[in-house]
Order: sequence, then C-alpha cells, then structure tokens
Amino acid sequence: MLGKLVDKAGGHVPFPLVLADATQMPFPGAAFGGAYLRWVLHLIPDWRAAVGEMVRVVRPSGIVLANLGGYDETRFRVQTRFAELTGVSTDPVGLFWTDVDSLDAEMATHGTHVRVLPPVHESGEDTLGDFLEGIDEGRWSWTWPVPEDVRRGAVAEIRPWAAERFGPLDRVERYEFETVWRAYDIPHRRS
Repeated sequence: MLGKLVDKAGGHVPFPLVLADATQMPFPGAAFGGAYLRWVLHLIPDWRAAVGEMVRVVRPSGIVLANLGGYDETRFRVQTRFAELTGVSTDPVGLFWTDVDSLDAEMATHGTHVRVLPPVHESGEDTLGDFLEGIDEGRWSWTWPVPEDVRRGAVAEIRPWAAERFGPLDRVERYEFETVWRAYDIPHRRS
C-alpha cells in the first residue's frame, strides 16, 4: 500500500512514511493530533492492542477516525462461495467488518467518546469480473492464506457460478453507498 501511495504521488514520497507494527508503534505518546483507521482492523489479530496504540499516540483532545469497511451483498456472496470451494475461512483475523459495537466498547475502555459522523456518499463503477480478477491475483486479505493454485482454481469455478446468478461479469455497474465514519474524541486528560 505504501508503494501505491508513492505511485499515486508521482513517484515521490509525499510525506514521511513509517512501516511499523500497529500494536507497537515507534512514536512517543501524544505525538499526533489525530489518527485514521480505514479497512485495517480486520487484518490485525490483536486489534485491541492496535486501538490502544492509536489512542496512546494521539494527544489529548485529538481524534481517532475509524471506518471498518465491508463489501456489498454480491461481493460478499462471491467471498462466501470462495470460502466454500477452498475450505478456508474468509473471516477476518481481527475485528469483523461490521462489528462497530466491539470497537466502540474497546475505545470506551480508553476513555474516548464516540461520535457517528454524517454519512459520506461514495460512488464508482466496476465490474464483477474486476472483483474476481482481484481474487485471482490474491489482492484481498482473505485470499492470502489460500495457495495460488487453489485460489485460481476456485476463481475458475466461481466465474460461471457468478455469471449465472448475477449476469455478465464484464457489465459495468455503477455503485453508490454511504460510508459511515466514527470519530473517537480523546479525553482532555488521561488518568
């Protein structure tokens, strides 16, 4: 992802980048005014430690913004079919994408206060074939534990299954959805 960021910035590092363990960040406490978590807690087995580190490195009166992510119903059904074919769970190793209650509870143990922000409307276009190509390439974290030959074999079986259920895989579909962000206010004083 860091390489992609540099590519999108024209091949130059746009700001200081650090590659580190989210459960043991190499920063002093209260070093930042805010932190941003998007589609990442599902990748971290000890996500609670990562949350604790986020709170630790954000100064009092700062904010941690979080969005857990997720897929639409069609892609979730494809993901479920992939799990059936490979015998490998596609559940996240960390926090489940929709489990905002657990995130809120963990953040509360650090004295934060949650605010659910107004939804952000997002839209775009893609094809189901593009999503399947991502599975074939091993782009999604839930495909990583699956050996390449098994992953590619499953995609070959999923293509006709998906076309039968959802229509042409190369059909460009416009999608619109609301992204809901949660803002966790770090208390002015910590005990």
